[in-house]
Amino acid sequence: MSIRMRVHDREPIGAALRRFKKLLERSGLKKELRKHEYYEKPCELRRRAQLRKQRAIRKGVETPM
Repeated sequence: MSIRMRVHDREPIGAALRRFKKLLERSGLKKELRKHEYYEKPCELRRRAQLRKQRAIRKGVETPM
């Protein structure tokens, strides 16, 4: 996946950098890089998915009226 960004004439470097960071966030590339930063065993992936599911269930049950 390639990301292209054109820097406008007379645009401050800080503004261009800020736009670039937002572009990375929206594309999901930053999240994907973090996900693949370290190897995670398949059993750990399943365990995290199970914990995420349990938290969602608990959060849905504990909503006050």
